[in-house]
Amino acid sequence: MTTLGVIVGNRGFFPAELCEEGRQIILRVLEEEGFKAIALGPQDTPYGSVETYAQAKQCADLFKAHREEIDGILVTLPNFGDERGVADTIRLAGLDVPVLVHAFPDEAGRMDISRRRDSFCGKMSVCNNLTQYGIPYSLTTLHTVDPTSASFRRDLARFGAICRVVKGLRRARFGQVGARPAAFITVRYSEKLLEQAGISVETVDLSEIFGRAWKLADGDPVVQSKVEEIRAYVRVANVPTEALLKMAKFAAVLEAWMAEHELVGTALQCWTAMEEYYGVVPCTVMSMLSNKGLPSACETDITGLIGMYAMVLASGRPSALLDWNNNYGEDPDKAVVFHCSNLPQALFGGEAAMDYQAIIAGTVGRENTFGTVVGRIKPTPLTFCRVSTDDARGCIRAYLGEGEITDDPIETFGGYGVIRVPKMQALLRHICEYGYEHHVAANPSQVADALYEAFAKYLKWDVYYHKG
Repeated sequence: MTTLGVIVGNRGFFPAELCEEGRQIILRVLEEEGFKAIALGPQDTPYGSVETYAQAKQCADLFKAHREEIDGILVTLPNFGDERGVADTIRLAGLDVPVLVHAFPDEAGRMDISRRRDSFCGKMSVCNNLTQYGIPYSLTTLHTVDPTSASFRRDLARFGAICRVVKGLRRARFGQVGARPAAFITVRYSEKLLEQAGISVETVDLSEIFGRAWKLADGDPVVQSKVEEIRAYVRVANVPTEALLKMAKFAAVLEAWMAEHELVGTALQCWTAMEEYYGVVPCTVMSMLSNKGLPSACETDITGLIGMYAMVLASGRPSALLDWNNNYGEDPDKAVVFHCSNLPQALFGGEAAMDYQAIIAGTVGRENTFGTVVGRIKPTPLTFCRVSTDDARGCIRAYLGEGEITDDPIETFGGYGVIRVPKMQALLRHICEYGYEHHVAANPSQVADALYEAFAKYLKWDVYYHKG
């Protein structure tokens, strides 16, 4: 549940009793939309509102007492509101969380002195003061909006996504399992830049994971439980039992290591040491983790993993890591996206099957490559995102946008689909001109607006938002 600190603005020149009504409406809508609210009550200040510096301190103290709970702050203006009281509250609270500024609308037939709100004007003053204080903030789609309307409810959903992304990434802990594949210098990244952004990376050598897995007996209850979990997750016809046991042991050890270090995602050295010295591909294990909302990325692509996790936070749905892989005939706005694959079952509609990894089977032997998850991605709206560390400039940058997986005919192997992105050639040019990686994170949702606001406004990353 997303928790918001709520500031009800007030200014005594305007009808103060509107604050009581407005506070009740806002709190009711927040509850209906699944948010928890922390706010002053009528027993604390007049109508639970904030106007004076003393009231700002009182509200700030309340927020500080709930520092670990509060994901964002909602400023609501039932009347003009005291702009300085709002800004002082946020500054004194010192929470450094996203802020949404909302203003109630006036009714054309109720503009007498007892009912006129002037929140339309007051919102500008609040935003002016927040700008002077150096406090970043978000806005509703409409300048003034009825809190019970569909428009405001969409704004709340978007703001909740922004809050979850900002909070989640500022304290995210990821695991890198194994060294970067030697050929993949494309996935180099700066741990130090990530650490400065609050993102930590825990590393472990593949040999440690293999060693712990080899110590597990085939009949160990945790191994047998994992085998059954795999069988329930994906069709395994013609997959040797020995391969399933190896996957189960690997999964048990990997998940124990993740729990020990409180990791929210992993990036694995998925080839070719895994196949040569352990005898399976880890794709099914990674797919299962991603399907649970614990994204797992190929080829130790930690910054690709960040994009995956950001979209999990925003949408609550599983993410995948894909290759921008092939043109689709002569259509400039379509391409084939692919991986070999560890995509979550959610993107396949639960219809993927386990097979051997066709690309490297000729190198390491087919018998050592069982575990890949193959199928076609179901048609869906899609958000795509790529995060990267720019070591030369000392910053984190990203691009993002929205498109769709289509039902255009295509027959190939691995996990694949046809993607359509408006003005795709401009996007591809941006990717190439700025030297981005060939991997892209994808999520079956439309959360690009929320990601952009979270990345650019609150995390201060350098972001390109591709819009068709």
